[in-house]
Amino acid sequence: MFRKIVIANRGEIALRILRACRELGIRTVAVHSTADRQQQHVLLADESVCIGPPAAAESYLNMPAIISAAEVTDAEAIHPGYGFLAENADFAERVEQSGFTFIGPRPETIRLMGDKVSAIRTMQAAGVPCVPGSGGPLGDDAEENLALAQQIGFPVLIKAAAGGGGRGMRVVHSAGHLASAISLTRTEAAAAFGDGTVYMEKYLEKPRHIEFQVLADTHGNVIHLGERDCSIQRRHQKIIEEAPAPGISQQQRDHMGSICIEACQRIGYRGAGTFEFLYENGEFYFIEMNTRVQVEHPVTELITDIDIVTTQIGIAAGEPLALRQEQVEWRGHAIECRINAEDPRNFLPSPGKVTDYHAPGGPGIRMDSHLYNDYVVPPYYDSLIGKLLARGPTRERAIARMASALGELVVDGVATNAPLHRELMQDPAFVAGGTDIHFLEHKLGL
Repeated sequence: MFRKIVIANRGEIALRILRACRELGIRTVAVHSTADRQQQHVLLADESVCIGPPAAAESYLNMPAIISAAEVTDAEAIHPGYGFLAENADFAERVEQSGFTFIGPRPETIRLMGDKVSAIRTMQAAGVPCVPGSGGPLGDDAEENLALAQQIGFPVLIKAAAGGGGRGMRVVHSAGHLASAISLTRTEAAAAFGDGTVYMEKYLEKPRHIEFQVLADTHGNVIHLGERDCSIQRRHQKIIEEAPAPGISQQQRDHMGSICIEACQRIGYRGAGTFEFLYENGEFYFIEMNTRVQVEHPVTELITDIDIVTTQIGIAAGEPLALRQEQVEWRGHAIECRINAEDPRNFLPSPGKVTDYHAPGGPGIRMDSHLYNDYVVPPYYDSLIGKLLARGPTRERAIARMASALGELVVDGVATNAPLHRELMQDPAFVAGGTDIHFLEHKLGL
């Protein structure tokens, strides 16, 4: 096992990694920007290194500074968490070339899955069901692109090959708007991701967002931990996740899980990862693979009693998985509400000082957050300030516990989306289960 790890992230995930390291007896190094000197994980870490000013490009995206922090502290490995450099193949490569262990997949795997076109081709070859589409990058011939769209059937979705997080996508409902949509998406993709490559997929009208969690060690062992439903989204960003997904049978879970396991074995996957699918009319369609730990990993932890972060660290250290697939069990139901410092209606960020903070408690309640009284939410980063989780023996009990916990949660001084979550816990459509990815935006009139 590692002796010392650099935590190359901030906020709740940095604190989550620090706690996992403590459990494993690993010393920690917190790297931070000047704006994050008072972050909980920075104060609790064995060592801390300031790596730059508040702007992420000069701190949390500063590869040389992070690697230098590992060098000066004599660390052995770097955990990227999620976001920032977690899925940056160049960073993973530089980490390993510098003699450290990157706690995540191999650089070539990150690169393969980071390009959506190559990822889809790889998954198709592995027998993973994919959304009907172009099967490769779109060319410059407008007539060929139109013929392809007509063959697929409108509406179609133009997507950036290097996109992610819901960015770089445009829906086209008719032939007359196709050429301009392709041109605009290319321009936006080049500006946002440094790569203007786009491809085309069939646009599914009312799909759900279902994802499967996998763990793969360096000895060829792979297991899946079942699925999560992440369909409650706004502007392609998840705000509620739950496991297991309502309406997914054990037969479907076993079938799709085995497909994901086989795909991992074919590409030589290592670490924690997530296969994301659109689900409509009983069919799954692969959209992407996230080669990192997910924000929503705790809902799976709660129903499987498997610590994904400590397992992820163990895999990077060369340890074999402790469980076989037949030993994985799912108990009860868990829901996660992402608590963001933002207006609950227009989603504008709400930075500022937290004048009063109280985390809820009770049976089955878990709060993952870096907040404390007088903590200042900075304006430079993502608005996520915590993840409130509720587990119950049934989905109905989990929802009831979540509603109660949201009523106890206190975050004063900044606006949060907690009122929206409280409203959703009472919404008949959500309570019934099986809402599609457009549900929340339709509800809010977005």
